[in-house]
Amino acid sequence: MRDVIIIGAGGGGPVVAKELAERGLDVLVLEAGARHANPEQEWSYLENHMNSTLTGKFRVGPSDPTRPGWFRELTKPGSISQVAGVGGTTLHYYGNSPRAMPGVFAGYRGADRNLYDTRFRFPFTYDEMRPYYEWTEATLPVQTAAMGKKEKAFFDSAEAAGLSPLTGKDVTRAGFRPQENAILQPGGNAGKTRDSSQLRYPDATGCTFCGHCFQGCQIPKGAPRNLKARRSTDNSYIPMALTADLYKPGGKAVTLLSDAYVTRIISDRPRFSLGRVARGVEWRDTNTGETHSEEARVVIMAGGCIENPRLWHNSELPDFNGWVGRGLTDHALDWVVGQFPHDVGGTEGAASSSRADFPGYGSIENTANMPAIHANNLSDSNTGIRSLYDNGQANTGSWDGKSGRVYGTELKDMMSDVNRLMAVLILTDDDVEYQNRVDVSQAFTDEHGPVARVRMEKRNRSRRTVRNRNYLTNRAAEILRAGGASKIIRMDWNPVLLHMQSSMRMGDSARNSVLDENCEARAVEGLYIADHSALPNAIGGPNPTLTSQALATRTAEKIFQKHFGGDSWVSRESPVSSINDAVTRAVIQRGI
Repeated sequence: MRDVIIIGAGGGGPVVAKELAERGLDVLVLEAGARHANPEQEWSYLENHMNSTLTGKFRVGPSDPTRPGWFRELTKPGSISQVAGVGGTTLHYYGNSPRAMPGVFAGYRGADRNLYDTRFRFPFTYDEMRPYYEWTEATLPVQTAAMGKKEKAFFDSAEAAGLSPLTGKDVTRAGFRPQENAILQPGGNAGKTRDSSQLRYPDATGCTFCGHCFQGCQIPKGAPRNLKARRSTDNSYIPMALTADLYKPGGKAVTLLSDAYVTRIISDRPRFSLGRVARGVEWRDTNTGETHSEEARVVIMAGGCIENPRLWHNSELPDFNGWVGRGLTDHALDWVVGQFPHDVGGTEGAASSSRADFPGYGSIENTANMPAIHANNLSDSNTGIRSLYDNGQANTGSWDGKSGRVYGTELKDMMSDVNRLMAVLILTDDDVEYQNRVDVSQAFTDEHGPVARVRMEKRNRSRRTVRNRNYLTNRAAEILRAGGASKIIRMDWNPVLLHMQSSMRMGDSARNSVLDENCEARAVEGLYIADHSALPNAIGGPNPTLTSQALATRTAEKIFQKHFGGDSWVSRESPVSSINDAVTRAVIQRGI
């Protein structure tokens, strides 16, 4: 019997694995997708090669690209931007690591306290969360982003629009700031040349400003895996988990199995008990089709906001209050693009290194992409085709004309020089709403059982969510206008399910939450959740990965205390950084 089984090696599972392995527990991690052990050989900078939902390296599907991806049923138009595999969706995230807005936590007394989703706060205070943020920030590590041309252009525009700079990590007023991101600072030749021969490790360290964040991070070339620039979990927590026995006295290396799709959580109802107890899992080898089972004292779900509800329902676990899969938040994303008469560095450097925050409304961030992704983002709209038809949703604001999908000669003109484009991603603080949910399809099954069904309707959102989204798109357009943009377009995106939270939410009440304050399932003892789905709300709008990983650190500590008789470590130890010299030696020794 294992001590712990973790389902999923994306953004959250490896955090718990590393923390518990460092304390000597026997941890098995099961990941349904591929493990990309040699990214320099396996990956490229070609967008379709990496990101195609049909055959790309970064898709939700088996490791064999000739086999079809795993289907999810969407009941309304939209798209899902996720990745299966070791590293999960952090494989193509931008490393943005801001903390949640303090106003989404219990006990907050700031002047903006009533601007948030007051029905669904964290079941503990921001002060209690703070040390877990600090621990995670030191482990990854998180640093203030390196600045360049596009960042200066955004800051100058924000200041011209009347915003002022923000300092520190706790946001309680509107303003602009550099990103806090999980990307190693450039060193040596990095950032000083485009000559690839001079950008190999150790001549170059950290971010080399290649601009291809969405295609995974394989730079600097030749660097040990734990010294790759962007701190996706395959570059940070996974190397630490797999070498915990080498760099940490008393540690035990994690066992990681990829191509291992968990199809059922095994549980039983002990005698004289009203609830169920998790005992282990059943999983299927996606290459051979063979099925296996494993037992453990604790089972942790970290398969994400879509797969966790699916697995719960397919395991026939109890849903006594009807909240399993409910309350899905997605930051109601939108995209506002300004075209400038001059170069604003639209594709230079790390993909997103500057932001503006608006407590109670959400956040916006300057987001640079390579041409194919820019074109894709300009071609998705719920409104219709710009200047041609509007689906009955003609809407105007601080942008130019009606919103909608760009096409034809206008698209060609905008794409003629992407360095003159400043794109702003809208991250809405959207409400937890019961009707937005993930369950299982009544029509479609695959080899793993009924597939996930996602019900997310953009047009049926709360008044506050709609207000917040419109407020942020207008503020983004005002910033672009103040900076000198000659054209501003709002896309009014269909649901783009990239930032997802809350489908298995924690909370302070058994009436409307799946998890208690320690992220243990209320209906199944010994079953925990450690990813975005555990978040109780949309965290005020900031990017969710850091908060999810800090919460997973807290959850690991609670598991260690309750089930293994351990003590708290965050309050009395210093974290080991993923780029610590001892970790690097262990990674090289083990050949990871």
